[in-house]
Amino acid sequence: MEEKNVLTALRNALSGGVLETGESFGDPVARIRPEALLSAAGFLKAEPWSYTMLLDATCVDYPDRPGRFEMIYHFFSLASNRRIRIKAALPAENPEIDSLSGLWKNADWLEREIFDMFGVRFSGHPDLRRLFMYDGFEGHPLRKDYPLRKRQPLFKKRETS
Repeated sequence: MEEKNVLTALRNALSGGVLETGESFGDPVARIRPEALLSAAGFLKAEPWSYTMLLDATCVDYPDRPGRFEMIYHFFSLASNRRIRIKAALPAENPEIDSLSGLWKNADWLEREIFDMFGVRFSGHPDLRRLFMYDGFEGHPLRKDYPLRKRQPLFKKRETS
C-alpha cells in the first residue's frame, strides 16, 4: 500500500511533473519530466519517505523514440526497506538533465559514466569529464548508432623513465 501512497504524494508534490506512475517487479515507478528531477529527488529523500540512498543511475538508448535517451534512477529507503524507480526521457539532440551530485555524492561517478558512454550532459555537475574512455576518444560507445568497427585516433604512449 505504501507504494501507491508515495506515488500519489509525488504526483501531488510535483504538480504536473509526473507523467505516469505504475509498478514494475514489485517496485513503484514514476515517469517524470526531466526538469522535475531535482524536485522529485529532494521530495523522495526527505521525511517521511526517506529514500536516502541512490542505488544506481543509468541510461538506455531507444533510437526510434522521440525521447531517445531514458534516464533511470533507483532509490532505496533504509527506513522502510523499499525501492522506487524514477525515469525521465531526454531528446536525441543535446540530451541534458540536472545533476544529483549535490544530493548524493555517488551521483558524481554515476553521471560521469553516463556522460562518457551515452553523451548525456548533467547541468550543475562539479567535474563532468570522461571516466572510462581517454580524452581524445570520439563518440559515445553505448549509443545504438555507434559504429561497431569505428577506428579511434591514436595517442602517443607515455615514455617511462
